[in-house]
Order: sequence, then structure tokens, then C-alpha cells
Amino acid sequence: MGMESSAEAPQPVRAVLQAVGGWIDRLGAIWVEGQVAELNSRGRMSYLTLRDPVANASVRVICETSVLRRQDPPPGPGDRVVIHAKPDFYQLRGTFSLRAKEIRHVGIGELLARLEQLRRTLTAEGLFAPERKRPLPFLPNTVGLICGRDSAAERDVLENGRRRWPAVRFEVRPVAVQGDRATREVIDALRDLDARPEVDVIVIARGGGSMEDLLPFSDEALVRAVAEAATPVVSAIGHEQDAPLLDHVADVRASTPTDAAKRTIPDVGEQLEIIRQLRDRGRRVIGGGLERELTWLAGIRARPVLADPARETERLLDQVLEWRDRARRSLTASLDRAADALGHTEARLHALSPATTLARGYAIVQREDGSVVRSATEPEPGESLRLRFAEDGLRATVEAVETEPEARSDIETVTESTETENTEGE
Repeated sequence: MGMESSAEAPQPVRAVLQAVGGWIDRLGAIWVEGQVAELNSRGRMSYLTLRDPVANASVRVICETSVLRRQDPPPGPGDRVVIHAKPDFYQLRGTFSLRAKEIRHVGIGELLARLEQLRRTLTAEGLFAPERKRPLPFLPNTVGLICGRDSAAERDVLENGRRRWPAVRFEVRPVAVQGDRATREVIDALRDLDARPEVDVIVIARGGGSMEDLLPFSDEALVRAVAEAATPVVSAIGHEQDAPLLDHVADVRASTPTDAAKRTIPDVGEQLEIIRQLRDRGRRVIGGGLERELTWLAGIRARPVLADPARETERLLDQVLEWRDRARRSLTASLDRAADALGHTEARLHALSPATTLARGYAIVQREDGSVVRSATEPEPGESLRLRFAEDGLRATVEAVETEPEARSDIETVTESTETENTEGE
């Protein structure tokens, strides 16, 4: 603040307070929004405590009573207001306050516009995305409940939950569900329950009310706290038509506290009935499967190969013996046919053999070089010839050539008789 001081030359309190007051006095007027926590009117002057609905912070506001009466109706405790004030510092006591020159109610339309803007902002950040929703546990061991103290919402959740599943346990955190302290208390209770590992699901419940009464459940700080929670959260605020921002960020939105109990805690009677139906269905499926398998097994056992294994072996043995006999007969017939064909071929070869012809009295006339003489005119007189018979042979010399017709006719007769014999031999 530009004041020189030291341990040897300290500044007096009045000087410090004057410096602070002078610095604050230079500040201009400012518009401030908050919630009226306390209000006291003393004649011409009124004194208010303006609280931040989210943070644990408040400031003293001083104004003339006429400033309050300009509003119809005048603001009271719990109302949200906007004030136009100048910072003020009371030097004698060293206290800071705001001196209000104008106070306005925060209108419903303005609140709705702000909530809509906040909803769009949080949606753009992805806090309301469906993929962020976590499934509720099937059977929670412990349910955390945040609600008003001795409220109808608390009774609805506890009674319906215990009626549906008597073994379920509850961790109840009573909080203020409207007013300037509601948001902070709900956030503190939420973080306390979220830090407990035994709590499987958290229910935030409140009965119906006006839009102003439900404003704490649309607060940005509460919405972000629910988004950061590791435990699934169920929102059960107001009635079906009420839709605070808490409903959008919660993992499950229940229309009423009773509906929250039904969504969070399964009905033991319904579950037992489901188990019975599944058990009966399982028995039918298993029984039908066993019946089919037994029928198949009985059919397999009734087949001849299993009913009398020796009979099948005997049948196969008979089949092998039959194939063996058939093979023997086939081979014997093939050998007989081959032997007959060989005999016929041998007979034909024997009949066509020159030795057979020679054995009937014929001879083969050959020259010295082994060539066969086929005509009497071929050899020359005095030429030496070899005559070959069936068993032996002899040598002869040509003396003369006979060409008389008688000799030719004799040769033809002998040739015809020879051909006849060959035909008969075949």
C-alpha cells in the first residue's frame, strides 16, 4: 500500500486501517449475486448476510430499508438477489461490507435462462453423455441415501427398499435440501459416501417443491461433483415433471423417491420367482437332453453289432470265406481257359510245323548254301543238293531235269493229299 514500516518503526493500527479504507474507497460499484442468509431491519437501516450458494463464503450488506421496500415483495431469507453495491470499510472496527444502492430479485425467467445456458455448457463438456452412465449393481450391499432430515423422501426410500430386500443396509446422510446451505451439504455428503468402499450406490432424494426450492440440485458445483463420483448415483428429485440438472448427470434418473428404491434395490419376491422359473426351465432342458441321449443310447445298444458282436464276426467270416471260394473258382476257370487256349495254339503250331510235313514222307531240297530249291528247273545238272527228311538227310547230285506232264500230275496229287491231311489235323 506504499506505507513504509519496520520492526523499529511500525505503523499504528489507525494508519493501516486508514490506508485500507482509502484503497477500498477508490473501488467502484459492482453487481453481486447471492442468496440472502440473514436479514435484520433496524429503523432506517437494514443489514443482510449475502451467502454464496456454492462456496462457504458470505459478505455483510448494508442498505437503507427503503431500498428493500422497493421490491414487491421485499426479499427475505433464502431468496436469490442481485445487488448493486459499493465496497465499504469501517475503519473503527476494521470490518468490510457492501453498501447496497439497489436490490433486485432474480426472476424466474432469468433463472431459467441461466440454467439453460449452464445445461448447454455442461452438455458440450460431455457431462451428460450416455456413455458416461454407469450401470447400477444388481444387489447392493449398502445404499447411500442423501435426503432431508425426517423427510417423506427418506421414509419412502427406506420403507420400500427394506420391503423389497430386507437384508439391504442404508447409510443415511440428512442434509438441507433447500436454502443457502443445501448445495454445500449435499456435496459434502456425496463425497463422504463416495469415499466409503462399502457403499455400492448413492441415492439423492427430495420431495416436490417450487423451482426455487429445487435450485440447489441444478447448481454447477453439485453437477460436477456427481460427475466426478466413482460410485453410481441415482437422482430422485421432486416429481415426474421436475427436471433439475442433477437428473441429467446422474447415472439413473428416478421420477420419485419410491421409484428410486425400486430401481436401486431388487424385489426379493420377484427374484425368487425368476430363480424358480429359470430352475424349472433348466430342469426341462436338462431332462429333455438326458431323455434324447438315453433314447439314442438305447438305439445304439439295440443294433446287431452291439447286441450280438459274435454274430457280426461270423457274418464277416462267412463273407470272407465266400470271397475266397469265389476267388479260387475264378482263378481255376481262368487257368483252365488259358490251358485250353495253350493246347489249341500248340496243336496249330504242330500242324503248321515243317517237321510234321516231313514226317509224312516229304523232304526239303536245299543247295549247299542252305537255300531251298522250289522248282526242278532251278538246280543245274551235276549240282550237289541236300535232301532233308524228318529224322535225317542225304546228299544227291542232279543228273537230269524231268519236265513231263506225268511228273507234274503226280506232284499235284501228292500236294492235294497233303493239304487234305493238314486240314483234317487242324
